Order: sequence, then C-alpha cells, then structure tokens
Amino acid sequence: MKALYLDCASGISGNMFLGACIQLGVPEKFLQTELEKLNISGEYHLEISDVNKNGIGASYVNVKLLSDFEPEHVHRHASNIRRLPRQITGHTHRTMADIREIIDASDLKNSVKQKALSIFSVIATAEGKVHALPPDKVHFHEVGAVDSIIDIVGCALCLDWLDAEKIFVSKINVGGGFVQCAHGLMPVPAPATAELLQGFKTFSFGAEKELTTPTGAAIVNSLAEFSASLPEDFISEKIGYGAGTLDLKIPNVLRIYFGEFGGKVQRHFVKLETNIDDMNPQIYGRLYEKLFSAGAVDVWTTNIYMKKNRPAQTLSVLVDDEHREECTKIIFEESTSIGIRVIHVDDRIEAARKFAKVETKFGEVQCKVSAYDGKIVSITPEYEDCRRLAEKNNVPLKIVWLEALTKQRERLG
Repeated sequence: MKALYLDCASGISGNMFLGACIQLGVPEKFLQTELEKLNISGEYHLEISDVNKNGIGASYVNVKLLSDFEPEHVHRHASNIRRLPRQITGHTHRTMADIREIIDASDLKNSVKQKALSIFSVIATAEGKVHALPPDKVHFHEVGAVDSIIDIVGCALCLDWLDAEKIFVSKINVGGGFVQCAHGLMPVPAPATAELLQGFKTFSFGAEKELTTPTGAAIVNSLAEFSASLPEDFISEKIGYGAGTLDLKIPNVLRIYFGEFGGKVQRHFVKLETNIDDMNPQIYGRLYEKLFSAGAVDVWTTNIYMKKNRPAQTLSVLVDDEHREECTKIIFEESTSIGIRVIHVDDRIEAARKFAKVETKFGEVQCKVSAYDGKIVSITPEYEDCRRLAEKNNVPLKIVWLEALTKQRERLG
C-alpha cells in the first residue's frame, strides 16, 4: 500500500504538510480547484512558492486571508509576530457545526469530507477538554479560521491524490517558550497541541518558538502512528519538503517520505515468449483475457516469419514471479505452443498512475493520469467512457476524447 512517513525534526503544521505534498507531486492546480468547492474562496487567497530553508529547497503554502485584520492565531510558525484582533466576520468563531456545514455542503468527494471532518473532530475534542466544554460547543476562533479549514481540507485532498493508506510519524519537535493565543500567553506546546500529542513522542530543540501547531498535531493524532525511523517494510520512492515561516538555526521544514509499505517484496519480472504458426487467430482474444485475469502485467503479439516463410506470431507475456506458473499453464492449455522461452527482466520503471473523473459537456469521463518524478507526464481519457458518450450524444468519438483531455488538463494545470 502507498504510505507516508512524516519526519518532524522541525515540527509540523498544516501548511508545511501541504507544501511537502506539492513536492511529492500533488498538482497545485488540482489543489486550488478542489478547494474552491468549499465555496469560501472569497475569504482567502492561496499562495504557493518555492523557498530555501538552510540550503533545502521547499514549497511554502500561505493562506492569505482577504481581510484588513490579522487572524487571532495564524498557524504559520510566526509565534514571534503579534496577533491583532480582527473583526467578527464569517471567518471567526466558527463552531464544529459551522465547519461541518461548510464541508458537507461542498462538492468534494465523500472520502475527502470524512477525512477532513475526522481531523476537525479530534481538535474539537481536545479544545473542549482544555476549555471544559462539550466538543460541539467549542468556538473555533483559532483552528477554525479559514487558513486552518484550507489546511485540513487540503491535507485530505493531498492524501486522496497520493492514494496514501498509511501514515507514520517520527518523534515530534514541538519547540519551546511561549506563544500568544487568543486567551493570552501560553506555554509551548499550546494546551490543545499538548492534548493532541498525547501518546506520541515529542522533544524540544532548535528554537524558543512554536514549531508544532494544533492543526499539525491534529493531522498526526487523527491519521498517524509513531515510528522512531522509517519502518523496515517501508520502501521510499520520493521525498518532499514543506516549509514553515520561521528562519531558524535548523531547517524549518517538514520532510515527508512517500513510498510503499506492507511487507511488499521486490517484484521480479520475466517475459514468457513463444512462437506460434498453427493457431486460429480468433483464439488470441480469449487467450489475452485469461492471461490478464491470471495476473499478467502485459500481453502482446509480434508478426514474424518462421521456417518455409510461414507467417506466424510471437506471443509475449510480461509477468511477475507470483503469477508466472499460472500464466505458463494458460499458454500451454489455451494455445498450440509446445515450448516457452523464459527471459528474465532486470528492471521495470513505472510511472505512478491514478484515475480522475472529469465532467464534459457530453458527460463524465474517467481519465488515467500518470506522473513521474513528481510531474504529470500523461493524461489518457478512458476509451469505453468516450465510446459510450459518443454513441449517446451521436458525435464522433474523437470529439468526446479531445473534450475530456482538454478539461482534465485545465483542471490539473
């Protein structure tokens, strides 16, 4: 399964998490477009930039509120900046019911809504315990501000894009000193942060500042489990760095490892190959279906000429060791082959891929989106969706295909 490992040597906040995910390949356009579904875009502006923290290139995400006043507690690792009270507007003093209403009323995927609400739920519980209030009565004058709504929903969107099913977290640097909150000076970690980090290992190093925010702590509490280092069965594929606001003696970044976890054994591939010159070509259709169903990664045929200039086909099947025997059996049973060559494949490079739906004027089309080295390299509309919509709307298939491709490109930037 896909997994993340959060290296919190300089703490964690919501915007640091988003920045690291952008470096891991989550498209900025995707994040911007999906967040607009919250219908609060008139309250903020999302700024994403590349920064350097002590020699480390990182992505910095800033939720800039469209207000003449600074929020009471902006979780941007800027605890040295005086927080000014701001007007009571739609941005402030939101309750859990208000936040749930915003998220539920959006057009976000249900899985994204549920993950975001689960993070807010643990914050409500922690704040309620600190202030001796039921969770539903807590006023989110701090973590309920627009910037934290964007951070938390953005976190859920990033996890959905990365298809990450498991999250691990290191020992967490909480910082030190005091932080100015809505209720006055509070020791670091702030009370809600301390409550959320119960059960996780923490330390203080590098700054008399708030390095872990309530939003960052809630992400950890809701989604992660502790691991002192990269788990033994974790195979890292890419690393992303998300920047905080502070400039410290240590790099103010969150490092996230992205890869596979779950005792995944390195897959070894072979190519099964056989020449066939005496089989009814109609049989190939069923042969292909059975081989793919049995676990073949790819199946193809190549035109060749055999002895006496006889036209023939080379059947090639790419398969891993786990499914090799079953595919071998199918070739012998379903074809006229009496001998198979086994060619060992030293390596196989794959682009990461996922399916993303897009709405066109003809209907909904699913597209295969492929990424390599953190960048989208290919977008391919699904043939069957395009064919179905072309028939339904009585238009050429290529028109539907082009419409889907164009819309998906615009959506993902």
